[in-house]
Amino acid sequence: MAEVVLGIGHSHTPQISVDPEEWPNLGRSEQTSPHIPDNLEDQLQVDCFREKHTRVQGAIKQLGQLLRSTELDAIVIFGDDQHEQFNDDNMPSVAIYHGDRVEVRPRRPRPDGHFPTLHLEPTATEYPNAIDLAQHLIGSLTEQEFDVTRSNHLRAERGIGHAFSFLYQRLWPECNVPIVPIMVNTYYPPNQPTPKRCHDLGKAVREAVGTWKGGERVAILASGGLSHIVIDEPLDLQVLDALKARDTRALHALPRGLLKGGTSEILNWVALDGAVGALQMTLIDYIPGYRSRPSNGCPMAFAYWS
Repeated sequence: MAEVVLGIGHSHTPQISVDPEEWPNLGRSEQTSPHIPDNLEDQLQVDCFREKHTRVQGAIKQLGQLLRSTELDAIVIFGDDQHEQFNDDNMPSVAIYHGDRVEVRPRRPRPDGHFPTLHLEPTATEYPNAIDLAQHLIGSLTEQEFDVTRSNHLRAERGIGHAFSFLYQRLWPECNVPIVPIMVNTYYPPNQPTPKRCHDLGKAVREAVGTWKGGERVAILASGGLSHIVIDEPLDLQVLDALKARDTRALHALPRGLLKGGTSEILNWVALDGAVGALQMTLIDYIPGYRSRPSNGCPMAFAYWS
């Protein structure tokens, strides 16, 4: 039987992979955070961008090394799908991909052409998917009363979504460990799962992994977050503190009204907490990446559970 031996949570914002001088040219909103820091102007200076960018690259390198050094039979990834596989004509709350291969396509340029260059690692065009574990998870989650959508096909022109391709494009380009993508609809109302449901999903995945006979050692990843593109540092710290303290009640009580847009990807971290069980969290870094006024950016967080 298998067990969860490693957990990893990471942001996947494009801000990680563009030159720091380009940060102000990324997405903007005129919405103002209720928690703008007093030193915002200092944080919008290019020297501050560069210092934070260096910290981000160090965290990415550390997580990549951790993955490479851990003996694994499969990697399960909680991530959101932003109209990459599903549209509003068919938007499942939770979906599991159970095809045999994962296709990785180059990031497509924006139609307006005004997007900074992403510095991504060269990848293969295909990677293995853990089809046996995926099918086991679908069956086990169904037995545990989860209504799971399944798909054995990825859109040919898109390949696997950005939340999942980050593993290959930034963390571990030569990864040969098969994955299972679990697509959680964190973004699009009205059927986003609640924080409690996401946590219960993670617990159900852990239970399913424990009855899988096809391997012994499984890692769980959460891709995305934290608050963005309007930064809410108190919310981020509330989440990280609850994860560190293993405070399930606090995670269940996260305010849904704040979990909108990119900030909703926090739900993938909540699912991860349910999946890692008794493993202990180590926060590598939390980097509030302000990039433009009034309070635009992405706090980038990197952590592991072992």
